[in-house]
Amino acid sequence: MSDVIIREMTEEDIDDVLEVEKESFATPWTKEAFVLELIKNQLARYIVAEKDEKIVGYGGLWLILDEGHITNIAVSSNHRGQGIGNLLVERLIGICEERGINNMTLEVRKTNFIAQYLYKKYDFVDCGVRKGYYTDTKEDAVIMWRVK
Repeated sequence: MSDVIIREMTEEDIDDVLEVEKESFATPWTKEAFVLELIKNQLARYIVAEKDEKIVGYGGLWLILDEGHITNIAVSSNHRGQGIGNLLVERLIGICEERGINNMTLEVRKTNFIAQYLYKKYDFVDCGVRKGYYTDTKEDAVIMWRVK
C-alpha cells in the first residue's frame, strides 16, 4: 500500500470526501457537517486516504478525555478490498496512542459484518447494542470497544 498516503483532512478535501460518503452510506453527512467537524469541533480529527492524488477514503475520530470515538470510516467502492480501511483504522489508533489514549469505541451497523471484521482485527470487541440507533432504517448498532 505504498501508493496510498494517509494524511489530515483539509477543507479543500471535503467535496471529494462527500463523494466517498455518498456512495458509502444510505444517510450521508452533509458538506456543512464536515465543515463543522473540521472547523468548530475541537475534539475532532479527520484523515483521508489519497491514491494517485485522489481521495479514496477517510476516517474520523473524536478525542474525548481518555477515549477515542471513531465517528466514521469509508472507502470508495472501487478501492475496497485493497487494505485502505486497515490503513485508516491503524492511523486513527495511532492518533489516540500519540495522545496517551488507550480506550477507543465506535458503533457499527449490526449487519455490517465486513466493518465488524475489520475492527476485530484491531482488538475491538462487541460490548453491547444500541437498539434502533440508525435513524434511516432503525437498525441496531453494535457497540465495540478497544481497551489496551
